[in-house]
Amino acid sequence: MIVVRSIHESYNKKEKSKMSEYTEKDFKKGQPRWCPGCGDHFFLVSFQKAMAEIGIPPHQTAVISGIGCSSRLPYYVNTYAMQTIHGRAAAIATGAKVVNPELAVWQVSGDGDGLAIGGNHFIHAMRRNINLNMILLNNRIYGLTKGQYSPTSPRGFVSKSTPFGSVEDPFRPAELCFGARGKFFARSVATDAQETINILKAANSHKGAAVCEILQNCVIFNDGCHNSIYNKEGRSKNAIYVRQGQPLVFGENNEYGLVQEGFGLKVVKIGENGVKLEDILIHDAHCVDDTLQLKLAMMDNEHGFPVALGVIRDVEAPTYDEAVNAQIEEVKGKKPYHNFMELLETNDIWEVQ
Repeated sequence: MIVVRSIHESYNKKEKSKMSEYTEKDFKKGQPRWCPGCGDHFFLVSFQKAMAEIGIPPHQTAVISGIGCSSRLPYYVNTYAMQTIHGRAAAIATGAKVVNPELAVWQVSGDGDGLAIGGNHFIHAMRRNINLNMILLNNRIYGLTKGQYSPTSPRGFVSKSTPFGSVEDPFRPAELCFGARGKFFARSVATDAQETINILKAANSHKGAAVCEILQNCVIFNDGCHNSIYNKEGRSKNAIYVRQGQPLVFGENNEYGLVQEGFGLKVVKIGENGVKLEDILIHDAHCVDDTLQLKLAMMDNEHGFPVALGVIRDVEAPTYDEAVNAQIEEVKGKKPYHNFMELLETNDIWEVQ
């Protein structure tokens, strides 16, 4: 099933002298239908606020999704919208961007829709560096189909489709993105509105494929999967906000930091054992070498590290859509014809009276 909505009918265009005059109301539509407490509600509000702050008009924005709980989101934003088929959001979004270079395209997928049936499209969108904003809402479960394990469910996870526990290791979205030569990766928690807005704005500013992983709980089938960082207090203890050019410190009073130890990272307490603030690593999301960025993205609480939130990697590179359109113009310039009638006239022509 493919559902398309044009905002030419639903959006009353306003005459505005500056794009920054948009408000979140300009991007709202309909009544969201998700379970009470679902992380999709939190993300939707942050997304609408981010759109207003970015300032691109609704009629120059497209939100494209696949199938799943999160894929209902296009119904609730007053932009061009398209709910496509399972796993194919990246493919449709790619086509939309290539033929409409000036259109701001946001792809929304869940961990199942985006990394299972849609996994191949996901990695090739990264490899090609298509100028898309790719949102991955990760609750580590299939919610719409009632609680099956997903590609991000941990080993041993008990679900309706793994009643005795999963015997598979999960995908880690950051690792998949980096392995596919991704140039932008950011992460936030659905309940952390300001940080979610921050990374969405950064993704929009990035020229190329930008992946934003949003960690959220499924209150029905996988409640609590991100509980260690789901509230502000938890994040102050168990997460680290990475900031460009700033020391990698965390803790309730920024008393802990990250230093390099061999080929890995180590958590240290500033002021103990001679450790000074100057010893702490500095975050550089723009470094072409992704070694440290990947290590940050892979940290987790289970191994004694904080979860990294914020823009982890942000490196510029040529984009697929620009390269394709430039190539088309180059080839057209070398051809003796530029439309169908000119093509016909390149061959012998005769007229029948």
